Amino acid sequence: MNEWFDDFKTAVAFLTRLPMPHPDGAMPPNFVRAHRMFPVVGALIGAAVGLLCLGLRSVGVPDLAAAALALGASAILTGALHEDGLADIADGFGGGRDRESKLEIMRDSRLGTYGAMILLVSFAAKLSALAAIPDGHVVPGLIAAHALGRGILPAMSLQLPYARKDGLARNAGQPDAATAVMAAGLALVIALLSLSWSNALLAAIATGITAFAVAWLALRQIGGQTGDVLGGAEQVAETTILVLLAARLAQP
Repeated sequence: MNEWFDDFKTAVAFLTRLPMPHPDGAMPPNFVRAHRMFPVVGALIGAAVGLLCLGLRSVGVPDLAAAALALGASAILTGALHEDGLADIADGFGGGRDRESKLEIMRDSRLGTYGAMILLVSFAAKLSALAAIPDGHVVPGLIAAHALGRGILPAMSLQLPYARKDGLARNAGQPDAATAVMAAGLALVIALLSLSWSNALLAAIATGITAFAVAWLALRQIGGQTGDVLGGAEQVAETTILVLLAARLAQP
């Protein structure tokens, strides 16, 4: 039980800006094992964002504005960790001439045109989807989206080779198959508990498809994974799930 709690604290410290005590070091020794708790922390992030969105709606804030403020709070809570990855892969894949230049652009902290555009598209899609989801489905939908989006990352990390000889992804290490299966299983259980079985299964399938698509693109573009690739995959999955749920749940 202590190991699970240590992994939870490490996952919270990595995925959020909350001052959670965790094992010392830039990369705690239990970090790879802590991947199994990614969907649990994701679910808590989704619940916090959803409750804020509902709270704003309840005091009369328009749905669109409530969604925008909730998404902004989500970025503050997580330090825009995954949004940064999405922007970096867009800049690198779109602006680099070859593998080396793409990796160099991805390492550059400056935001380019491709990165700005993909963030605008992603934010607009999530904003409009969240605003369209009825009150009773906002919190469950965000819990499922955040859990599934993070629950697929250990499997991607396990399957993809490293694109660099250094960097966050390589330094972190790859989780084993048991950890990846545990994370994916927890994410699916959370989705099934949050949504109807049909919506949960559709969301899980959508997550798998988007993860495969991002992995395939990363292999073609840079030969494998970086931390940015994993972060970008989470954002693509999260956005896809919210749009899917809005299409199925939005009132005519």
